[in-house]
Amino acid sequence: MASRGRCPSLNRLLFTAKYVTLQSRLCVLHRRAQYSTVYSPNDKTFDKILVANRGEIACRVMKTCKKMGIRTVAVHSDVDSSAVHVKMADEAVCVGPAPTSKSYLNMDAIMEAIRSTGAQAVHPGYGFLSENKEFAKRLAAEGVTFIGPDTHAIHAMGDKIESKLIAKAAKVNTIPGFDGVVKTAEDAVTIAQSIGYPVMIKASAGGGGKGMRIAWNDEETRDGFRFSSQEAASSFGDDRLLIEKYIDNPRHIEIQVLADKHGNALWLNERECSIQRRNQKVVEEAPSTFLDPVTRKAMGEQAVQLAKAVKYSSAGTVEFLVDSSKNFYFLEMNTRLQVEHPITECITGVDLVEQMIRVAKGYQLQHKQEEIPINGWAIESRVYAEDPYKSFGLPSIGRLSQYQEPLNLRNVRVDSGIQEGSDISIYYDPMISKLVTYGATRAEALALMEDALDNYVIRGVTHNIPLLREIITHPRFVSGDISTGFLPEVYPEGFKGHQLDRGRCQELLASAAALYVTAELRSHRVLGPQRVTCSPVESSSWELCVELGNELHNVSVTKSGNTFTVLVDEEKVDVSGDWNLASPLLPLTINNTHRMFQCLSRTASGEMVLQFLGTSFKVRVLTKLGAQLNSYMPEKVPEDTTSILRSPMPGTVIAVSVKAGDTVAEGQEICVIEAMKMQNSLTAVRPAKVKSVHCKPGETVGEGDLLVELE
Repeated sequence: MASRGRCPSLNRLLFTAKYVTLQSRLCVLHRRAQYSTVYSPNDKTFDKILVANRGEIACRVMKTCKKMGIRTVAVHSDVDSSAVHVKMADEAVCVGPAPTSKSYLNMDAIMEAIRSTGAQAVHPGYGFLSENKEFAKRLAAEGVTFIGPDTHAIHAMGDKIESKLIAKAAKVNTIPGFDGVVKTAEDAVTIAQSIGYPVMIKASAGGGGKGMRIAWNDEETRDGFRFSSQEAASSFGDDRLLIEKYIDNPRHIEIQVLADKHGNALWLNERECSIQRRNQKVVEEAPSTFLDPVTRKAMGEQAVQLAKAVKYSSAGTVEFLVDSSKNFYFLEMNTRLQVEHPITECITGVDLVEQMIRVAKGYQLQHKQEEIPINGWAIESRVYAEDPYKSFGLPSIGRLSQYQEPLNLRNVRVDSGIQEGSDISIYYDPMISKLVTYGATRAEALALMEDALDNYVIRGVTHNIPLLREIITHPRFVSGDISTGFLPEVYPEGFKGHQLDRGRCQELLASAAALYVTAELRSHRVLGPQRVTCSPVESSSWELCVELGNELHNVSVTKSGNTFTVLVDEEKVDVSGDWNLASPLLPLTINNTHRMFQCLSRTASGEMVLQFLGTSFKVRVLTKLGAQLNSYMPEKVPEDTTSILRSPMPGTVIAVSVKAGDTVAEGQEICVIEAMKMQNSLTAVRPAKVKSVHCKPGETVGEGDLLVELE
């Protein structure tokens, strides 16, 4: 394992020149005031820090290190050798092949990287080894500083059973439940019955939504025990579980704490994290619309009590469930930097990474409790390479063929660790970035988030921007009426994308027609007259048909300068814009209202995929003659999905529960697919006999691969 040969200054220069535009550099400088305290060069900390992580959080830590004049070392797997965090660091060391167990969780390789580079301290980011007490012990044994709490706090708070007992002793409100370890599925059923359904089964170690299941009856408890223990063992190397009362429809609100080695501790207000899918957060905001000053203070003080009870020193997060009466209950403490920390930085002006580094060096906190403000409002959307139409987000893989962050907008922060050309693989979390907007008020931050999502260009992978945009514009979210059950309550039949009303439908149809005419005119100018043409390009008006879904709409188009007047089903729509077909963004003014479109694809046959209001719509623009002839084309018969089971996502087959000849009942498990450390049980949609099985445990499958055929 050797660091790269180029000198660090040259590495930084090449990275800046090649991967950071002038615009984005200016935006970074502009945004720094939102989340960074002014660094004092007199406070000497470390000369070199190794960042034991990857992706956006590694890049985030490195930004603060560079601000503080600290050299950085990146570790990476072989498939991450060209990753952004590797290019950003002064040095980089390969620590193994792609699987996390052989690279980012490979303590021996990371310890060797520390020795070979002479790193004085390690920042673990979040996930991976960030809450691993054995890693912290090994660092201490070699005189290397762990930028985080000591091993006692990691152990005490990392074990959900022990942490709950400590919380009780510290007079922190806790959820009723069983305080011991659940050993078997039948023990789980007995305990659940004594607590009373519904119950939450969750891993004693770890977090991040992994190893968690809600059970409403005995059968779900047995299944939950099996899946939770398997996920816990896979993700954390610890399959111990606990069971507690599930608080139905609560809010998930957490308190950011910061403590030093001198007994000082602060709470830096709250973060509202109730918008979740599969117990993983999707949209967060700070502060919460729900808390009043009295409840906020009580939660903050209890969080500090818990931190002091374990002699905590670093940044950490105490998570609570809050019911409709503002009763709050301790959920867990994360002894690391939280994914959603940027929104706290925005409203307080405190750089949490800088404070973690200072505390690790032994400095006292720079702030007192009364100096921690709530300035404005910040919202974070987690942008994932996921298909939001499948269970609110199943992982997608692929290469980012085009990528452009909305850094042209004011008060926008994008924490990412990818670039155009990056691969989203099955080995790691599918997060693309954390998109953060900041405003003086919540309304301002929401409006800016809407614009930022519309201006975000992501091509090559399926992403969850359609879902994010629908969430932040939904009346319930805008009014603050949310809970952890928001998504299933708002979309009981699953997410279907933006549902167009009549006015928005006309805007889409008119824009598609105008775009079609623009493309035809451009083609005529560039290529000259064609031997066969479907439309009279010399005309000043065009009679077209636009197909959307199963409906065909008659459209008339006239053009004057850059403005098109379009009659859609006899209603007038004015569409104007610069009509730059080479740009991924298409800003239009429709009836004096600004709209942002993205043309994702366009074919010579008039088919287009347009991203409008966050959702992708497939339309087809035809001439009158083309529409008449199209009626004679045979329709493609959709595949009968009741007789086959295809993989809904890329992943690894963990278990196959049937064989050819077996009879299965509706809802019976057929196989289990693991993707990004989450296990998904695939079931039969009807009673049937198994005709053939096309997969086996250990195999890697792609989205859409045939798994099982039924008779």
